[in-house]
Amino acid sequence: MPGEALENTLILDGGDSLQGTPLTTWYLSHRGAVPFHPVAEAFKACGLSFYTLGNHDFNFGYDALKDYLLSMKAVCVAANVKDKRSELPIRSYVIHTMPDGLRVGITGAVTDWVNVWEQKENMTSLVVTEPEAALREALEKMRGQCDLTIGIYHGGFEEDFSTGKKLSNTTENIACKIMRDLPFDILLTGHQHMAVPSFELAGTHACQPVDQCTSFCFLQARVTDTGVFVTSKIVPLGTEVDEKTAEKLSPVEAATQKWLDEPVGELVTPVPKEEKLSAALHGSRVAALFNAVQLSRTGADFSCTSLGNTPLGLAKEISMRDITRIYPFANTVMVLKVTKDTIRASLERAASYLVLQDGKPAISKAFLEPKVEHYNYDFWAGLDYAFDLRKPVGERVVRLRTLDGKELSKDRTYTLVTSNYRATGTGGYPEIGKSPVIQSTTDEMPDLLADYLRKNSPVRIPENAKFAVIW
Repeated sequence: MPGEALENTLILDGGDSLQGTPLTTWYLSHRGAVPFHPVAEAFKACGLSFYTLGNHDFNFGYDALKDYLLSMKAVCVAANVKDKRSELPIRSYVIHTMPDGLRVGITGAVTDWVNVWEQKENMTSLVVTEPEAALREALEKMRGQCDLTIGIYHGGFEEDFSTGKKLSNTTENIACKIMRDLPFDILLTGHQHMAVPSFELAGTHACQPVDQCTSFCFLQARVTDTGVFVTSKIVPLGTEVDEKTAEKLSPVEAATQKWLDEPVGELVTPVPKEEKLSAALHGSRVAALFNAVQLSRTGADFSCTSLGNTPLGLAKEISMRDITRIYPFANTVMVLKVTKDTIRASLERAASYLVLQDGKPAISKAFLEPKVEHYNYDFWAGLDYAFDLRKPVGERVVRLRTLDGKELSKDRTYTLVTSNYRATGTGGYPEIGKSPVIQSTTDEMPDLLADYLRKNSPVRIPENAKFAVIW
């Protein structure tokens, strides 16, 4: 909906607006050269009213976040984000009166797993507290001042909708708990990358759009003397463009496209698209390239990496467009001191990605529901290892040695390079999360990948692991 919001309509956003597109990547590296914030301009054209922050909005540090918030016309509501400098225009809640007189109370919160994932230097001036407690306090303050309450929660659902079975033992996603404990009329969720057109629990109505801004949630709320009645659905994005905004953004778009088309290097042979199950069974050349980059940068004994949810390959000629496509995240790399037991436990977690169905390997539902998490299957380099799927989960690693055939020793430690995301233990790798950090970098993996290709082209992706799956 270009232009101002329709009468008696609120347009809201759930965060993660600074990360995930080449345009924002380019802009964040050239902020001084652009006299406006492209994301803020787009939201202004949409008529955005209120929004909260997502975990990825913290990825680029305090100054980038401040630049974004000060550029926005809409109001940021993030009850569990505290600014030690008191420079960010963040509010705990707002009471907004609609043209028809309806009073709407709106608050927001982001998953507190920001504290687990984010680099410490990005959080020195910020505090992210537990979201439910912050939402409860905001809701209590709004009570009696409004006719309709809305919570915008950048987090997802932790339970199976039909059975109520808990699907995760972490507190990354607690939408169901919030719905049970706090009497919001509407809870808008995000972060989880799965479509939830409509869901009712304990008197609260929830919905959640998919990722990559391909659709939006459309809700209609009716407030009567007998209660609040809400319906919702997911609607695909339209094609109408605000020409004035498009013209203003066109130089940024042109610069982004020029940057994306920059040649970086080449491979000796291209990599066909790698389907997820096949890669997990036979290895991934894309992952081998990532691991080669990490090992080259750090000189660690071993490396582990993962891939995104979408099956991808690589052409022979590599541009920045290819790099942002196969590695869209601003992860850095860290070197950890690990033991044989840590490595084995981590490989057992990876092995749990696979199950046997009618005697044939398949991907475990635990990595597909409630959220698709192919990125929590790790590929290792520097190791010779094997999984036996006929054995119980937790006992499947049947070979674990170095590439020269030596068994790993319990009497020494090793060095492992991985992403800052995995180094926190996120994704079911607590032993990695407990391992001491002995080296960290501020260089982002897409930049390291581009630099490696420039220096080594044509690149022959190395066979840097020996791996087998038995069934």
